[in-house]
Amino acid sequence: MSLPVCRAYRSLEVFLPMGICPWATMPLLRDNFTGALRHWARPEVLTCTSWAAPIIWDGTFDPHVAEQEARRQNLTIGLTVFAVGRYLEKYLEHFLDSAEQYFMVGQSVTYYVFTDRPEAVPYMALGQGRLLRVERVQQENRWQDVSMARMHTLHEALGGQLGQEADYVFCLDVDQHFTSNFGPETLADLVAQLHAWHYHWPRWLLPYERDKRSAAALSFGEGDFYYHAALFGGSVAALRKLTAHCALGQQLDRERGVEAIWHDESHLNKFFWLYKPTKVLSPEFCWDLLIGWRTEIHSPRLLWEPKEYALVRN
Repeated sequence: MSLPVCRAYRSLEVFLPMGICPWATMPLLRDNFTGALRHWARPEVLTCTSWAAPIIWDGTFDPHVAEQEARRQNLTIGLTVFAVGRYLEKYLEHFLDSAEQYFMVGQSVTYYVFTDRPEAVPYMALGQGRLLRVERVQQENRWQDVSMARMHTLHEALGGQLGQEADYVFCLDVDQHFTSNFGPETLADLVAQLHAWHYHWPRWLLPYERDKRSAAALSFGEGDFYYHAALFGGSVAALRKLTAHCALGQQLDRERGVEAIWHDESHLNKFFWLYKPTKVLSPEFCWDLLIGWRTEIHSPRLLWEPKEYALVRN
């Protein structure tokens, strides 16, 4: 699609309806953390998927119910982030500072920072029940390789100490920061994040991998939503399955001499098409201010940092 057409579509997409959740599905949408969802609180947005998974929007859940349930289960929640090359100096401290303010407040949390320079990770004064672990990873020649190596590294970590310590894990990009409470209402066996730039788009316009040689390829009749690789999570077992799938797909692509258009995100979207997430987070949980004002975005939990690729990728 040409740039002028993209801009024209972007200005009109706010008028596209997102759909509504069927009344028959509503009583089924509950889990241990959110309880029954308040679909009536957000009639302007889609609050469920076709496979009866909840889409979490501000106002549809009681945060106190989720917090109490997480404490009752005595959970430990892992948060992984990769800070390689210049991403470390540019973004990591702000990311961790904001996580201490807003991520799983009052819960046991272990941060896992994967970096090529452990000695450069800033000192953090952490709250009670919160730990920071630093793991060394190799610096890759291309930023694309850093992105794609993440799935293999996460798979190994989930099979080791991270998987032994945590009950649930979230995997986030470092070039964003928390701005509001991100609590146990987000927990589920397999959690996907709607991409802020694509949640209004019809399926045929979504930027899936279309090259049939790639293990990430989806045909024009496939796909549900477009999910953002900057945020995904779930139980240790579910994430082991996800990361194994994506790492294998990337290996097969390398052997075939192809590279998916959006790298690990393309493989992530293929996985979520084959294995449906049990909870989907609305764009409020990972928002980009460059999109502009949207009436349905009430309380962003994460905001993208400005993308300074010329600085951090060279």
